[in-house]
Amino acid sequence: MAADTVDRLAKRLADAVPEGLRSVRDELEQTFRSVLDSGLVRLDLVTREEFDVQQAVLARTRQKLDALERRVSSLEAGPGSASDATRGSAANGDGSSRQTE
Repeated sequence: MAADTVDRLAKRLADAVPEGLRSVRDELEQTFRSVLDSGLVRLDLVTREEFDVQQAVLARTRQKLDALERRVSSLEAGPGSASDATRGSAANGDGSSRQTE
């Protein structure tokens, strides 16, 4: 979470303090900011960019897994299907079309 977001949230919390405690408003705002900062650090958050990169890696991994599952199913189906499973780029999950023994 960005520092300005933490600052805005701390200010909103301090503004919500009842009128009788307004004299300690600045101190409360600083305390709120410190608590929010320390709590967010413990959450071990990632940036949106890091999340998007990992999401793309996961999508590619799923595609490779699907291709490998189709290949294993074809190989398990029998010898006639085995040669079909090794044709094409999806068969090996790595863009190659080599045949296996």
